[in-house]
Amino acid sequence: QVQLVESGGGLVQVGGSLRLSCIASGIIFSGYVVDWYRQTPGKQRELVASINVGGRTTYADSVKGRFTISRDNAKSTVYLQMTSLKPEDTAAYYCNVLGYGRAYWGQGTQVTVSS
Repeated sequence: QVQLVESGGGLVQVGGSLRLSCIASGIIFSGYVVDWYRQTPGKQRELVASINVGGRTTYADSVKGRFTISRDNAKSTVYLQMTSLKPEDTAAYYCNVLGYGRAYWGQGTQVTVSS
């Protein structure tokens, strides 16, 4: 059974930092592209950052220079380091893994940035 469990969300002030984690089980993690998405009520889920199997990363323009995605295949974990947080970063953050023709989602973790 595949499971993705996100953690690390919470309430933070503007300009603060948080590190999200997503631990995967039930898959050969190293063979999957891993993405972080975010979603606010009434809006579509937005791709925030992605890391491929070779470690290449891409970011949404809105988070470039502030967020860093990384992965530790030995721990089957992906991280999203978020710095210089803004109120518009407030959202539920989800990790997604894609590979071997399948995609899986975590349950999400809430990030709230207060001004």
